[in-house]
Amino acid sequence: MPRKILVVEDNKDLARLLELHLSDLSYDVDLAFDGVAGWTQITKNTYDLIILDLMLPGIDGLEICRRMRAQPAYSAILMLTSKSAELDRVLGLEMGADDYVTKPFSIRELMARVKAIFRRIDKLQSDNRPDRPAVIRAGDLTIEPDRRKVSLNDKTVDLTAKEFDLLLHFARQAGRVFTRAQLLDTVWGYGHDGYEHTVNSHINRLRAKIEKNPAQPEYVLTVWGIGYKFAEFDP
Repeated sequence: MPRKILVVEDNKDLARLLELHLSDLSYDVDLAFDGVAGWTQITKNTYDLIILDLMLPGIDGLEICRRMRAQPAYSAILMLTSKSAELDRVLGLEMGADDYVTKPFSIRELMARVKAIFRRIDKLQSDNRPDRPAVIRAGDLTIEPDRRKVSLNDKTVDLTAKEFDLLLHFARQAGRVFTRAQLLDTVWGYGHDGYEHTVNSHINRLRAKIEKNPAQPEYVLTVWGIGYKFAEFDP
């Protein structure tokens, strides 16, 4: 079954150009030309990827991103931003966007970003192979990858999709130290210099949800001068 992509872009010529090139790669593409139409499509259909312009009439791209990440279902988001919208890019990434491209961009670059996002999704899915443990237990924390569920002392912890991906990535490789750049590449799917604070923000929010005392974490540990690791627990 082909990947399904929604392009939400109010520049109709650009949207149709993207549709043409994405269709050439055998993707199934829908278009929406404003935020309201885009959100309607998202709520009615299942997409593997949303290519989302941030400056949209009706509902802007940041609000669409926020609404999507408040839902349990996960679709990747590739943001289209202007060069002058650095704050919006940062907000979008911290809300859970997977990558961004600044306008004007080359079609070749955007197609490469789309392929990279799908490679990352395939890798995350392959990590759920049968030889992996069905449930990960670490101290009072339980992670159920198939159900994308986390509980602490038998109480469900509500995590965003990106927070869950980050925690699962850590927990599956307990004791291994990751730099922020490595986490950006593996969990977010991009490696742009200057966006390491996105990792910091997500880890701070994750700690606030799973640690008894976020200032003295037991699970996600800081390795000073390098990055982060997940604590090793006895079986």
